[in-house]
Amino acid sequence: MHAAIRDAVVDACERQASEQLARPAGDAGDTIYAIDRVGEDALARGLGTLSSTEPVCVVAEGLSKPLVLPRGAREQDCRWRLLVDPIDGTRGLMYQKRSAWVLTGVAPNRGDATRLADIVLAVQTEIPLLKQHLADQLWATKGEGLEARRWNRVTGKTDPLSLRRSGAATIAHGFATVVRFFPGARDVLGAIDDEIVQAVVQAEPGRAACFEDQYASSAGELYELIGGHDRFIADLRPLVKPGSLCCHPYDLCTALIATEAGVIVVRPDGGPVDAPFDLTTDMTWVGYANDALRSSIEPVLQRVLRRRGYLK
Repeated sequence: MHAAIRDAVVDACERQASEQLARPAGDAGDTIYAIDRVGEDALARGLGTLSSTEPVCVVAEGLSKPLVLPRGAREQDCRWRLLVDPIDGTRGLMYQKRSAWVLTGVAPNRGDATRLADIVLAVQTEIPLLKQHLADQLWATKGEGLEARRWNRVTGKTDPLSLRRSGAATIAHGFATVVRFFPGARDVLGAIDDEIVQAVVQAEPGRAACFEDQYASSAGELYELIGGHDRFIADLRPLVKPGSLCCHPYDLCTALIATEAGVIVVRPDGGPVDAPFDLTTDMTWVGYANDALRSSIEPVLQRVLRRRGYLK
């Protein structure tokens, strides 16, 4: 199903101009663009095939309410509940700036009580840029670690892929980001970022202490942590500006992959990241590539947030 969504979106990008794909096409808690409709249509086709073996309940960006398949099945008949984002990272992909991702988290169906913490299988599949011939797919079953493979668009072959998180004990000369993708509270978020860096890295005159990467895709950010590209990422938007455009549960439905890879994904207060299977809950999260980075950064982050009144 993920491969079919990926291929449909790549095909649309080949056939249509960016301006066409970037047209607003609706609203489902976040702006839906024309390229999102391509992904949603491919998802619907894939779910039809998937549900032919047993009924499933699907919660997805773009669906106004949970969808039970096949038609006529009852929600209580479903063993599994799926949380899906057909395209995470729409904005970068539709302008051919950055890869996007297809996301799915699978949990035992507990109805409306189902939560992110219940997810036992997660899959994320890269939707590559047109100029990019390699694309990755990652998945994890709870307690069994990360698996990954790399697909070659030119040859059609896939090969096993080994990804390794950073072992660095400092963010010095590495990538560390406080998320501020969109207008609104950028000054505050940037100031928090500066305070953290200044506290944990000894600055050298005329030198960059570390770098940032505003990858407008939560799954993409998790991938950067998994692959050893980034060392620390904090998405604090709901704390700093409640009601702004924020991360939602479907954006983090593949966090299991990161944790199975050894990445630490927690709330700013250090507690577990969790939420209901819905489309609206605003979520904060922090990712540390390893324990040493968490030990160095987390106390500083919490101190900064408490002083500013964002944590009790």
